[in-house]
Amino acid sequence: MKAAICTAYGPPEVLKIKEVDRPLPKSDEVLVRIMSASVNSGDARIRGLRAPGIFPLVMRILFGFAKPRNPILGLMFSGIVEEIGKDVSDFKPGDLVFGSTGSKMGAHAEYATVKAEGVVTKKPENASFEEAAALVFGGMSATYFLRKAGVDTINEPKILIYGATGSVGTAAIEIAKHFGAHVTSVCSERGADLAKSLGSDEIVLYTQQDFRKLDTQFDIVFDAVGKTRKKDASRVLKPNGKYLTVGGMDVAKEKKEQLEFLRGLFDNGEIRANIDKTYPLEEIVEAHRYVDSERKKGNVVLKIHS
Repeated sequence: MKAAICTAYGPPEVLKIKEVDRPLPKSDEVLVRIMSASVNSGDARIRGLRAPGIFPLVMRILFGFAKPRNPILGLMFSGIVEEIGKDVSDFKPGDLVFGSTGSKMGAHAEYATVKAEGVVTKKPENASFEEAAALVFGGMSATYFLRKAGVDTINEPKILIYGATGSVGTAAIEIAKHFGAHVTSVCSERGADLAKSLGSDEIVLYTQQDFRKLDTQFDIVFDAVGKTRKKDASRVLKPNGKYLTVGGMDVAKEKKEQLEFLRGLFDNGEIRANIDKTYPLEEIVEAHRYVDSERKKGNVVLKIHS
């Protein structure tokens, strides 16, 4: 099968398309024919070993010291179940699924194996494979952080989302609106129309206005790109308000229930996939370059099988 191999930690050019053996599912796994996979900031950070402080050392311990132990990157996918292990009962060949391979990675290839009890479930009925793959990273991250902040326990919460037009930010706007929130989005001029179209009630252009000087007090300030500090947010938080960021020690915990929640929202028309660009697997280097540019709005997707 074809796969994108990460030959070393470094720039996008370390990625090479090669022929490798197709994986075999273990007794508790399913083999998925990958139709689409996303390329997100998590993939780029692993490839480039980019993280503050001691995190690069932690990443080397987790993923491999000289290069990724599993050279096929890719976390979020959609596809078709090709084979099932002998102990699998929840899936059958032909099932249309989406999910995450987790720390095992491997989704940037024509086939990947995932545990049947892991973060994989039936894809939304109304979603294309590209849309299903695009939902996972931002959707699960936004769901995790907003629920941790108690979005589902606050009556008509006021939420500020910093970095509102990336993969996590776009999902956070729509998920916050699902919970009845009044959403203020901080973004660039280039992303303002997208943020409005997703349901933002107010837009703050960071090139023109400092969100720390807003008069509004928020129940939740969510930094969806990891570029703010708690002391910045404290100026606009209510006394019992919550500040969360994707740039801290807390990493979003992935659960199958999050996928099922997102599937319901998509099929009900409450969220969309927000795809910026789609590339074939053979253009994985270009996809990573675009993610590295930090210009993407929403999600970047690989189309692996037609």
